[in-house]
Amino acid sequence: MENSIIDHMVLATETASIHKVENYIDDLCTKLNVNSDHYGNILIALTEAVNNAMNHGNKMNPQKQVKLTCEGCQGSIDFKIEDEGEGFDYDSLPDPTDPENIDKPNGRGVFLMKHLADEVEFHDEGKVIELKFFLS
Repeated sequence: MENSIIDHMVLATETASIHKVENYIDDLCTKLNVNSDHYGNILIALTEAVNNAMNHGNKMNPQKQVKLTCEGCQGSIDFKIEDEGEGFDYDSLPDPTDPENIDKPNGRGVFLMKHLADEVEFHDEGKVIELKFFLS
């Protein structure tokens, strides 16, 4: 079965967009009857991805947007989050579990995404992130 787009959103780079994403995830997971374990992982990973796209990618520039695409397939759900920033070196991020980084207030978003999603891929120099969750 080929992937079929379930939904596509364009979000303003503003704090209120995080609430829209949370509501979107609630509705989507209810519609797809996603169990609570997967729901929690999807909620945290996706809100982190959108938050990073707005803060680090778009640098909270209200003229820029974040695109969110959701595709469903047999037993999985895929999200693509795209910002309008310059990208980043996703292979050289500091380890947030390293003792020298433990007390830093930032730097855990990508770490969380990698541990909560079943697959994480970066594209276009880090301006696009794909999160895949296996639901079965």
